[in-house]
Amino acid sequence: MKKLITSTLVAASLSLVAGMVSAADAPTSVDQLLKQVQTDRAAKGKVDKKREAEFRAERADKAALLKKEKRALANEKQRGKDLQQRFLDNERRIAQLEADLVAAQGDLGEMFGVVKGEAGDFAGKLASSNISAQYPGRDKFVADLGARKQLPKINELEKFWEDQLFEMVEQGKVVSFNADVTGLNGEVTNTKVTRVGPFNLLADNQYVVYNDTLSIIQDLAQQPGGQQVSSVQNFLGSTSGYTKLFVDPARGNLLKVFTGKATLEERIEAGGPIGYIIIGILVVGALIALFKLVTLYATGAKVNAQRKDINNPGNNPLGRVLQAYQANKSGDVETLELKLDEAILKETPSLESGISIIKVFAAIAPMMGLLGTVTGMIATFQSIQLFGTGDPKLMAGGISMALITTVQGLIAALPLMLLHAIVSAKSKSVVQVLEEQSAGLVAEHAEKRAQ
Repeated sequence: MKKLITSTLVAASLSLVAGMVSAADAPTSVDQLLKQVQTDRAAKGKVDKKREAEFRAERADKAALLKKEKRALANEKQRGKDLQQRFLDNERRIAQLEADLVAAQGDLGEMFGVVKGEAGDFAGKLASSNISAQYPGRDKFVADLGARKQLPKINELEKFWEDQLFEMVEQGKVVSFNADVTGLNGEVTNTKVTRVGPFNLLADNQYVVYNDTLSIIQDLAQQPGGQQVSSVQNFLGSTSGYTKLFVDPARGNLLKVFTGKATLEERIEAGGPIGYIIIGILVVGALIALFKLVTLYATGAKVNAQRKDINNPGNNPLGRVLQAYQANKSGDVETLELKLDEAILKETPSLESGISIIKVFAAIAPMMGLLGTVTGMIATFQSIQLFGTGDPKLMAGGISMALITTVQGLIAALPLMLLHAIVSAKSKSVVQVLEEQSAGLVAEHAEKRAQ
């Protein structure tokens, strides 16, 4: 290519020089012009022959280069075929070696399958075990052994057996150790933790749980009943002998269920506005009943004291009846009886006031509970209509109101009915005393008239 460019430049230079010469030495005759044309033609012919020779040489070079590249392409194709054949030979060799390995393993392959399965199950048990709260990170080796594809070594099998034996031994121990306990507010406190086998963790006279996801010990959102918690206090406070303790056979899972158990406040709140109205009815009715009981017992005490001193009537129901007797004892028996009945009738409303309200509240409470039940069921069916039955949580609110208000209504009605019966009985006992004394005074007056 360089030769071609050089020839072209030489030809252009010669043409330029010839032009310059011809311009300087212009022919003056026809002979000179013919001679000059012949001379120029000869010069250009030499240049053209030289250029043609160079083109032919360049063509030979290109042909040689093409031949070389074709030979290289053929070599690469052959190399590709050789590599593919080698790859196939290696694949067959690997398959043969794997088959030889399986044959050489014999029963070890079955043993490895058993070890892998057991290691996977045991790793999950170790991760969630309360013992891991005292010894964290025990499950890493076992989990790696269960996920491995290679045959385990003898020392690894021995360590796996030791981990299982260690778990068995620790399950029979009651030990104490210091650890960080995360409170409900996120505050971490280093305190003494007592582990009862694999079942429970105790700290600060209450139950705590091990969160295997975060690998931390944390307080329960809600402790179980008072009897269970008191057993923890007694257990931690004992130094010898046997002490009763409630344990979780599910190794903490049952205690975690208590975190989702509704408290008394949450149950009351689930009743909604109707539940609060029922509670208000119970409170108001109980206050009226208690106030009425206090006043009736005070009045009864005064009446009993007056029975012992009939001749000096005081400011009490029986005293006012005695005053009516003394004011009308000079009349006949019928007039005296009517006057005493009138005096008793005047005292009866004050003694029986408020008792009917308690009875009305006792009747309204279960009716309000029934109203809450119907309202809750309506809300439940509306949720089903809008969202279907795919998510039970959407219906939980209405069902809670339906059930809670019924219970609240019954709980409110029962004590109100009992209080109404007590108050009514006490009121009737006071009125009965007045009637007995009135009848006695009338009888005594009639005897005096008969004499």
